[in-house]
Amino acid sequence: MINGEYADRLNRLQNELRARDVECAIISPGPDLRYLVGYDAVPLERLTALVVRRDQDPYVLSPFLEKSAALASPIGSLGLDVQTWTETESPYELLHRHLGDLSTLSVDGRMWADKLLRIQAEFTATATLSAVPLISALRMRKSAGEIQSLRLAGEAIDRVHARVPEWLAAGRTEEEVGHDIGKAILAEGHVTADFIIVGSGPNSASPHHEVSARVIQPGDAVVVDIGGSMPDGYCSDSTRTYFIGEPDDDYLRDFETLHRAQVAATAHVRPGVTCESVDAVARDILTEAGLGDLFIHRIGHGIGLETHEDPYLVTGNTTVMETGFAFSIEPGFYREGKAGARIEDIVVCGEDGAIVLNNRPRDLIVID
Repeated sequence: MINGEYADRLNRLQNELRARDVECAIISPGPDLRYLVGYDAVPLERLTALVVRRDQDPYVLSPFLEKSAALASPIGSLGLDVQTWTETESPYELLHRHLGDLSTLSVDGRMWADKLLRIQAEFTATATLSAVPLISALRMRKSAGEIQSLRLAGEAIDRVHARVPEWLAAGRTEEEVGHDIGKAILAEGHVTADFIIVGSGPNSASPHHEVSARVIQPGDAVVVDIGGSMPDGYCSDSTRTYFIGEPDDDYLRDFETLHRAQVAATAHVRPGVTCESVDAVARDILTEAGLGDLFIHRIGHGIGLETHEDPYLVTGNTTVMETGFAFSIEPGFYREGKAGARIEDIVVCGEDGAIVLNNRPRDLIVID
């Protein structure tokens, strides 16, 4: 990531502050801080904060003992002032002295409650707002560099899915299969395996099941939903559905409908459509086939430095899609206690439609 892009992000955040009539944003360690200045600070009880005022140069408030770490990040070459506090000082009083009395300030959505309460206790005459809408407005639209990062993450997780049939077999437990998948996620270039779902048989009907000691049986549907974080922080997330042995005609029919719904929702993606309309396209197809009540979650979520971030593709979200939005498309159906299925790809909204970043086969993968 070139430092010019970080400077541009800070400038755009200041523009958002001015447009929304908010005086200041205070950003603590987390994905927003990493997005804005490239500093992957460890969240600790000591306050570290990026302070962005709409009409002044941004600066970083850091514990003195963390100053070297801050300057070793892109902050050092961005030329941001790093103001430090010692163990016997209150960073909240320092903030107040630096900023004075404000009418409004905003904080990131990951700030610890204790820190927010201390800020509010210091700025008693100030309205405290969420900075989530301001920063999400920036993060939703991915740059070319971010799209390339997501592409590489998608290719890495595709390589893991390509190997799942090696490990998935009757007689093995979900935990055993999950262990093999976890090792492969790291071997394919991720630094963390953030989640591993191996839902077999009735567990395939639980969307957020992880792994268990259940032994995989012939006749099981198996939903495998996996993802992790790459060294630059960008995430992968992809789901494929497998079947041990031959599925019956009813399951095959339902899966073919699911496949059709996922393809149609992907084809609907383009600039100018609403986020909720992508969900509606798939949901209408599933509802017509009698599966609508079994599609129990939204069709997708944004992805970037977090696996789940704006925009969320759900009924009620009328946000108009723009070029660069990145998100999952993952319809599913779930018959509680019996079986389920899900197909998930990461998609970017391109100028002419969807750019699909996961490209393993989406058909039901039958394992003899």
